Amino acid sequence: MTTRRVLIGSPICQIHSTLALFLQSIARLQQRSWTCDYVLIDDNEDAASYSMLQQFTESIRSEGMSNVVLIEGRVDSAPRMTYYKDEMTHYWNDALIDKIAGWKDLMIAMARDGDYDALLLVDSDLILHPETVESLLDADRPIVSSLFWTQWQQGGAELPQVWLKDHYWPWQGADEGSSEAAAARNDLLLKLRTPGVYEVGGLGACTLINRKALQQPISFQRIPNLSLWGEDRHFCVRAAALGIELAVDTRYPVFHVYRESDLFKAHQFFRTTETASSGVRTKPLVELFIPQAAPKLVLSMVAYNEEGRYLEEALRRHREYIDAAVIIDDGSTDATADIIHEQLQGIPLYYVRNEQSKFVNEIELRRQQWNATAQLNPSWILNLDADEYFEDRFAQDVHGLLADPAAHTYCFRLYDFWNEHQYREDEYWLAHRTYRPFLTRYVAGFPYEWNEMKLHCGRFPRNVMDIMPTLSPLRLKHWGWARESDRRLKAERYERLDPGARYGWKEQYDSILSGSPRLIDWQEDENAIHSRAISTP
Repeated sequence: MTTRRVLIGSPICQIHSTLALFLQSIARLQQRSWTCDYVLIDDNEDAASYSMLQQFTESIRSEGMSNVVLIEGRVDSAPRMTYYKDEMTHYWNDALIDKIAGWKDLMIAMARDGDYDALLLVDSDLILHPETVESLLDADRPIVSSLFWTQWQQGGAELPQVWLKDHYWPWQGADEGSSEAAAARNDLLLKLRTPGVYEVGGLGACTLINRKALQQPISFQRIPNLSLWGEDRHFCVRAAALGIELAVDTRYPVFHVYRESDLFKAHQFFRTTETASSGVRTKPLVELFIPQAAPKLVLSMVAYNEEGRYLEEALRRHREYIDAAVIIDDGSTDATADIIHEQLQGIPLYYVRNEQSKFVNEIELRRQQWNATAQLNPSWILNLDADEYFEDRFAQDVHGLLADPAAHTYCFRLYDFWNEHQYREDEYWLAHRTYRPFLTRYVAGFPYEWNEMKLHCGRFPRNVMDIMPTLSPLRLKHWGWARESDRRLKAERYERLDPGARYGWKEQYDSILSGSPRLIDWQEDENAIHSRAISTP
C-alpha cells in the first residue's frame, strides 16, 4: 500500500499548558499508512508557548523524519490583534477571523504546491486521539472532520462542532419550533454519539481535506454577501457549492480544551488514550515540555515545632517512595529544620522557612505551600501534615496508584489516634468514616480555586475534586491527638484562633479534653474495605 503524505497545519496562539498537550498529541499520532510534515503559525503571546513551539520544531527537525515550516505570525508593521478568552467564552472579531482565514488558505496553497495527499487543519486547543489521522484517511471522504463536544456555555449542554445547515445549533431546519424539528435534532445528537462516518452540512477545527478537494477552488475567505460568522462556515458553504461532500468521523473523538478548567479532563483524556488502538507508541515528546528533573511524586508538608513529636518517623517512612519534598517551616523555634534536613538527606528538598507563623490565616499558609510545590512541576502531590503517615503497606501500594491513567485525585480515610495503639471513635470523632483527598495530580495552568477561610480551608484547592475521585482502602494515621499534652495545646489553639467556632464544630472542640472517649484498637493488617461517603476538602 502506498504511504500517503499529509501536511498538518495549525495557527497557534495558545497558553503553554494547553499547547503542551496539543503538541504531544500530534507527535504521538499513529503513522501506519502515512507520513507527515508540519506548517505551524507562531502567533503566541505567551513566552513559554513561544519557547515550547521552537523546541518542538527543533526536535522534529533533528529526527529527520518530517519537515517543519514555522511561520512568524506577528508582523512588526501590523497592529497587534489580541485574542482573548476566559472561563465564559472566547472573544473573536472580524479582523481576527480574517487573519485566521488567510493563514488557512496559505496552508491549502502549500498542500497543493507540495503535492500532498491530504491537509489536516487542526486548532491548537484540541487533544487528538492517536488514531485520529488513520481514521480520517480511512473515512475516504473529500472533507471530513473528527468529532468533538463542547460545553459552549457553562452549565449548558455539550454540543458537537458539526451541524446540518445554516448557522449552527439549534438552527438545523426551517421549522425550529416544531416537535418534529426537536426530535430530529435529538436523533442527530444520538447518531453522533455512535461511532461512524456521517454526512453533515458544516464542520471545522480538526478537518482533513484530501487531494481531490484540494484541487478545487476551496477557501476560508469571507463570502461578501453572507453574514455567517466564522471562517469555517464560509469554507463549508464554498465546498457545498462546489459539490464537495462534508462528513464527520465519530469513531475517535478528540478533546476540546475550551476553558482552562477543562485541563483536568484534558490530561485524563491524554492519559487514557496514550496506548490506544494498536498499542504501538511513537516517540513521546513529554521530555520537551516537562524538565527531566521534574519529580513524579512530591511530598508537600507544613511543619511547626515538631521536635520530639512525629516528624522524624513520618519522614523516615515517606522517603521510601517520594521523589522530592516541599516543606514550609512555619516559624519553628526548635530543631525542626535539623530534623527535616537530616531525615531527607539525599532527597531533593525545597525548604522554606517563615519568620513568623502564618497559621493564624491558614488559607495564606496553604496557598504558599501549594505554590511552592507547584514550582517543581510534579506529576503527583502528596499533601500530609507533619504528624501523619500511612499504614505500612502504602510504601508498596502507592506505585500502583500513580500508574492508573484514569485516576486524578485519591481519597483516603484518616484515623485520629488517641494513644500509640488506639484511635478515637464517637459522635464527635468519625474522620475515618469519610474519604478525603490527600493525593492529587498536578495540572499546570489549571485555575485552582480555594475555600476562602482563615481556618479549616482545606489542604488542597477545592476543585481538585471536580473529576470523580478514586477511593483507596489504604489508611492514614494521624498522631496529633495521641498525647494528652498535644491535646491540651490544640484545645488552647482553637480557643484562641476560633473562639466562636465560626470555622469549626464547637461540640468537637469541647470534646478534645473529654476524660473517657471511646477508643478502638488499631489493626495494622486490616484488609476490609468499608463503603463511605465522599467528603469535599
